[in-house]
Amino acid sequence: MPAAAGDVNSTWTLAIRAAADQGRPRRAVALYLSSLRSGRRPCPFALAAVLKSVSRLLLPAAHPLLAAAAASIHAHLLRLGLLAHPYPRAALAHLYARLPDPSRAHSLLDETPPRPPRGRAGAHSFLVSRNSLLASLLRSGDLAAARALFDRMPVRDVVSWNSMVAGLAKAGHLDAAIELFDKMPERNAASWNAVMCGYIAQGDLAQARELFEQMPVRSNVSWITMISGYAKSGDVHAAGELFERMENKKDLYAWNAMIACYAKNGCAREALAVFNRMLKPHVWVMPNEKTFSSVISACSQLGDLRFGLWAESFMGSVGIELDDHLRTALVDLHTKSGRIDRAFDLFRGLGMRDVVSYSAMIVGCGMNGKFNEAE
Repeated sequence: MPAAAGDVNSTWTLAIRAAADQGRPRRAVALYLSSLRSGRRPCPFALAAVLKSVSRLLLPAAHPLLAAAAASIHAHLLRLGLLAHPYPRAALAHLYARLPDPSRAHSLLDETPPRPPRGRAGAHSFLVSRNSLLASLLRSGDLAAARALFDRMPVRDVVSWNSMVAGLAKAGHLDAAIELFDKMPERNAASWNAVMCGYIAQGDLAQARELFEQMPVRSNVSWITMISGYAKSGDVHAAGELFERMENKKDLYAWNAMIACYAKNGCAREALAVFNRMLKPHVWVMPNEKTFSSVISACSQLGDLRFGLWAESFMGSVGIELDDHLRTALVDLHTKSGRIDRAFDLFRGLGMRDVVSYSAMIVGCGMNGKFNEAE
């Protein structure tokens, strides 16, 4: 017997969910609209996938259409009589939770039963919706409401605990974060990373390192967090030692962290040496915008226009477009190298000029005798 149009196994539903899972939100929404035009009965699982896709399409949280989209889909669910279904309800709550004011998500969830609905799908959806709201409250800085929600949750998973621990640590309530961390029934690398970030934020690198060494399993984020902590404190030796300990675990973000560490701490030659290592045939990690931003900065510090021009050409060859951050770095390089006309071209192309870009341009004009332009 063929699957019903609104069934979880219908062709439309499978196609919509596949598009959403593959990171193709526009395709998922387009398929759903096509299914409606064909007269198919909407499936709650397809609707949940569409809601997730809309959330991905309307980034960042300040997107002007986000609130309108959430309200429109809310009305659509009401008309279909599917608002009570746990999956689309949880997805809608997640969408509302991304708004600057998460109160609508709060009220939507308050309308649900205080206990998780029966069945694995319902229980999972119940938990996901509350985790979404918890994360939203923490993002908005409402720690009291977040903690109250966390304490009321009849069921918590490691995501719930991690969110609360990370939120407390980020807000500077490290003692409360550690107390909660010690009570966790289950921990993963993210749990340890949250507390480690708290120590780093307070400048306690010794405690952060001690926690790092105690971790039963370290993710790449753990390594990068610790390296970045040392970079911020100026301890390039400790950062370099950790970086070398990573051996074959280094990904692009690890390479970027180490290059940035050297570049920001005045070790330009070391930054370029690490960059050259990542391009070796036996290593070969494709650099991105952040990589080149640090590399251009290092070239500027050294006055190495030749390498800087090569890096600029390389960016173009691999399809990296110049964002404002990269343009500003190149402005600094070209002004210090006497290429003031090229610097002006880059400066004019900035989407938003800030103190850093203006300072680079003014100093460059002064260095090159362009006093009228500097004024």
